[in-house]
Amino acid sequence: MSDAYAAPDSTPFSDSPDASSAAQDLRAAAEGKSSSSVSTMAEEKTSALKEAAAQKAAQIRDFAGEKAQNLKAAASGKLGSRIDAMRGGAGDTASHLKDAASESWQDSQAKARELHESLETYVRENPTKAVLSAVGVGFVLGLLIRR
Repeated sequence: MSDAYAAPDSTPFSDSPDASSAAQDLRAAAEGKSSSSVSTMAEEKTSALKEAAAQKAAQIRDFAGEKAQNLKAAASGKLGSRIDAMRGGAGDTASHLKDAASESWQDSQAKARELHESLETYVRENPTKAVLSAVGVGFVLGLLIRR
């Protein structure tokens, strides 16, 4: 396909329309070329342009796919190292929190034992106060539950 019109017998249409090609197309039509031969040539040009457009679209699709794969590989490489670092940090934090929770649980158990022993000693030393206190607490809880 050429941009210039070579001879009256060659294809009357050019790739990009301009005034000279339009004039030559009119001359070819005036010389008696049938409209069917002109339309056949136009169909050939159209199919060639469609084919060229399909090839360009395939090239663009392939290029975009390659770029997407490259971007994905670069992102996964950078993110992978960051994720590994975060996992290590999260594992350290989790083990630290687990140790702290274990210590707190042991401290709470020790305090609960001490409280139990001190309450048992108080009840043995003051049984009347303990019974009256238990009755009072039961009465107050009963009132609260009714409401």
